[in-house]
Amino acid sequence: MKKHSARVAPLSSYSTQVLTCPISEGEDGSESHTETPGSETSGDSWSYQSCTNAVLKVLAGLLMVLCVSSSWVGTTQVVKLTFQSFSCPFFISWFSSNWNILFFPIYYSGHVATTREKQTPIQKFRECSKLFGEDGMTLKLFVKRTAPFSILWTLTNYLYLLALKKLTATDVSALYCCHKAFVFLLSWIVLKDRFMGVRIVAAIMAITGIVMMAYADGFHGDSFVGVALAVGSASTSALYKVLFKMFLGSANLGEVAHFLSTMGFFNLIFISCVPLILYFTKVEHWGSLSSLPWGYMCGLAGLWLVFNILVHVGVVLTYPILISIGTLLSVPGNAAVDVLKHEVIFSVVRLTATCIICLGFLLLLLPEEWDSITLRFLATIVDKKQEEHGEELTESSVHTRSRSRANGTVSIPLA
Repeated sequence: MKKHSARVAPLSSYSTQVLTCPISEGEDGSESHTETPGSETSGDSWSYQSCTNAVLKVLAGLLMVLCVSSSWVGTTQVVKLTFQSFSCPFFISWFSSNWNILFFPIYYSGHVATTREKQTPIQKFRECSKLFGEDGMTLKLFVKRTAPFSILWTLTNYLYLLALKKLTATDVSALYCCHKAFVFLLSWIVLKDRFMGVRIVAAIMAITGIVMMAYADGFHGDSFVGVALAVGSASTSALYKVLFKMFLGSANLGEVAHFLSTMGFFNLIFISCVPLILYFTKVEHWGSLSSLPWGYMCGLAGLWLVFNILVHVGVVLTYPILISIGTLLSVPGNAAVDVLKHEVIFSVVRLTATCIICLGFLLLLLPEEWDSITLRFLATIVDKKQEEHGEELTESSVHTRSRSRANGTVSIPLA
């Protein structure tokens, strides 16, 4: 037999591209594709509704951030204005805390306006009283459960007001943001929460900012005392939140409203003796009741109540991280008011300390799974780049084979 030889062109590629088309065969072997028009419509409506709900929740969160930051800035600035004519911080704190009694009536009004099944105030109050136990609220449980939280609440507000007498509103609001770091440390120690290295770094940054703030005017005088008072307020606030999470972590909004109103009653009944003692010992002397700046005090108490309502309601209605961001935005808000209205000049050390504290606060807002989420995000980006690179190689291979065929050569793939 004669051997015939064929001239073969050099191989342009060692890989072949296989195109497959999946075919679903029915009983008769023909292609079957069942579609229900209603399923597409319902799927589109479901996706549209979910997107709408997400957008509305984000918009509500942004509005909540603005309201939280504005109410806290307003509270701090009204305190500074009140101190110009009435310098009795404990009396102001006691008077503002009494307004917590209105928390449950406001909640019940919202409940009546938004639900069809109406309950009387007594029925709703008894339902929310299950927070204290199956038997409801008794005098013993009232004192046992309410007293520690009410004392911590009063100390937090009182120390915060004392710090505002020594420092600017910007410094006090920045130092108060350190409570987030203290909450993490206490939760890690007491509640055995997950250890996170980034939050330890944030706590170290918060402590660094505190030291720098105290060093700004030297470790003496009103500045150092003001820093100590602000840090004390942040510490008692952190302890209050950790205890609240420990004992009342599963409480709903109605139970929280009931508990805060109960604290207001406790403050009115048991802590009213403290302002009287301070008055008769001449530690805080306010003169006659008619001479008090009731306008500033009612405005301050109202703003404080609005801030607490927004914080507790916002956690239910939107993302909790947005409430924390609203608290953080009070720092630049107070700084703008201090610069424009009070003409405060901040030193470089104070600005650096404030920025460090705010950065640590932002690091504390990272979720627990932030590292795995970041790694998955980076892996997705890498896979996408590899797919794009593979498509570029495939297109170049197809282009090379097409040029080879145009030149009259044949490319035979290896088996």
